[in-house]
Amino acid sequence: MKELQEIFKTTVQMPDSRAAVINIFHSNIYVKDQLLAQLKPYDLSLEQFNVLRILRGQKGKSINLQDIQQRMVNKMSNTTRLVDKLLKKNFVERHLSQQNRRKVDISITKLGLKILKGLDPLILSVENSITENLSSDELKQLNILLLKLKS
Repeated sequence: MKELQEIFKTTVQMPDSRAAVINIFHSNIYVKDQLLAQLKPYDLSLEQFNVLRILRGQKGKSINLQDIQQRMVNKMSNTTRLVDKLLKKNFVERHLSQQNRRKVDISITKLGLKILKGLDPLILSVENSITENLSSDELKQLNILLLKLKS
């Protein structure tokens, strides 16, 4: 593809498989940069934002670190460190588990919910901006293809 060669500043024709993989990496960085621009004023990383959204999805219930880790988009994240940073910002609370005192449960605070409520329209705007050139059918197809890549 000519467009990819221009983006990658190359004249070498690369195999479609290599172009696709590099294009996915390039797109990943583009999406991350767009999202991070919205999170920066809140001093949040993408991983911290992910933890907050996981906790909000608990609808007031707490969840342990292991379950948070399983739900993370980036499985390589150090969940304990992320939660510690969110604790310092008063976005989350830590409690000893009622069922197992060796486990720690985490819940989102009112401040954490307030921050997410403020971020929701900003993130939605970025998501819409990133995908505005794709139709609904194209978005569905993109999701199907990305899932197929991982299966």
